[in-house]
Amino acid sequence: MTAMFPARSATTFQPHPLHGADRAWPETNCYVDLWIEVLAAYGVAPEAMLGFTLTQDFEGDQFTFFKVPLEDLESLYGITTAELSLYDTVENHVTTQLERGRLCLVEMDSFHLPDTAGITYRTEHGKTTIGINRLDPAAKTMEYFHNAGYFALAGADYEGVFQHAIEPGLRWIPYTEFAKFPATAPDAEAQRTEARRLLAHHLRRRPSVNPLATFAAQFSTQVEQVAERGMDFFHLYAFNTVRQFGANFELLATHLNWLDAEEYAAEAAAAKVICDNAKTTQFMLARAVARRRFDALATALDPSVAAWEAIITGLSAKVS
Repeated sequence: MTAMFPARSATTFQPHPLHGADRAWPETNCYVDLWIEVLAAYGVAPEAMLGFTLTQDFEGDQFTFFKVPLEDLESLYGITTAELSLYDTVENHVTTQLERGRLCLVEMDSFHLPDTAGITYRTEHGKTTIGINRLDPAAKTMEYFHNAGYFALAGADYEGVFQHAIEPGLRWIPYTEFAKFPATAPDAEAQRTEARRLLAHHLRRRPSVNPLATFAAQFSTQVEQVAERGMDFFHLYAFNTVRQFGANFELLATHLNWLDAEEYAAEAAAAKVICDNAKTTQFMLARAVARRRFDALATALDPSVAAWEAIITGLSAKVS
């Protein structure tokens, strides 16, 4: 069975420190988490790619679902990623790409992914992205990167993710990317130099208005509406708001410390304030929804609003 990263095993897998239990947000979102583990498997520093977190904005109903830009992957690591057109079965396409030394990132239904047990596995349908590292259609087995881990599935789960019970012409066609890796990755110093350039690039692309302030102005009103729709909706709202900006800014803090912990100490500390404030606010949000009392939320985000301004002011004086 061909594998892009043959040393990876679901039984011996150890997550990258960015997914460590000591993190405030050990999982961020499926796309970034997947790339963290894929880059670690490739032998490069995932911390180098995280400058794009400066561009996160509040989009009115959610914070940007932050994703590493494909051009950043190419300039940092020499990895080129493009959409894979599917005209045959997904299995046949993935097999072909694996044989050519490429990794396919495929949107799957989490209903059939056993690593989501207790969340969506066989209880709820949901869109998520996995990176397929090993595939054996004859044996109906697959190994894959997903979120902060590396997993295996077989049998009925295999048939489910590839829609075997559905006639071929009626199957949902998943969005699929394939990543091409250079034979030799750029060295560590080249990655750091490019990461510094990208930090300046993404600083210029930051939101023109403080996104935490924009969110704070709408937060209490939105939460009152969320409370009317029950706890299931609350969890969806929290994931797409406080969790997204909390995880985003924890990654930014890590990125700045990786670049130069001394030079960017103040900005990294401010990013960590946002990270921790998001965690606190999530707990406050849950209590407010349960009790239908929202007054405490009026100033809950003040530390994050001030910290975002401190990050931008500090970096603007240091990065060019």
